[in-house]
Amino acid sequence: MINRIKTFSFIVVIILLQACAAKQIPPLDQLKAELQNYTLPKLPEEGKALVYVVRPSPVAPIVKFNVFLDDQLPESEMGYTRNEQYIYFNVTPGVHRISSKAENWAEIEIEAKNGDIYFIQQNPEMGIIMARNSIAQIQPLEGKYRVKHLELGTIIKTDK
Repeated sequence: MINRIKTFSFIVVIILLQACAAKQIPPLDQLKAELQNYTLPKLPEEGKALVYVVRPSPVAPIVKFNVFLDDQLPESEMGYTRNEQYIYFNVTPGVHRISSKAENWAEIEIEAKNGDIYFIQQNPEMGIIMARNSIAQIQPLEGKYRVKHLELGTIIKTDK
């Protein structure tokens, strides 16, 4: 009985943390004003596009979410994030699959165009053993805001 109460309490705490996990995006006019003079830390290299992967949630700080480009082989790992971090890497123009590894694999495809910047957000979710994750592409203004308010994660390489 005590173990069930502890488990239930743990689940409630996790759900509450996830509900208020990431810093909320301000209203559009305030967002534009805040980002007016902000320059991203990295811009695309000549002939490439740039991908930022952001993880704005403070949930599951010790669990790293590894990021892979095009496949899930160890040599395709671009870096990883922990809570409230971001990474970036260049991609050649064309279709690319970005995978995020936690307890599960989450994937998204982008069609990169020369000179463009893409923002992918990792979201922690409750897992069985450790945190799971999902990923989604977010709008450039939100992505820029996220990068501005996050710390740099661990970049293994900026090009594949």
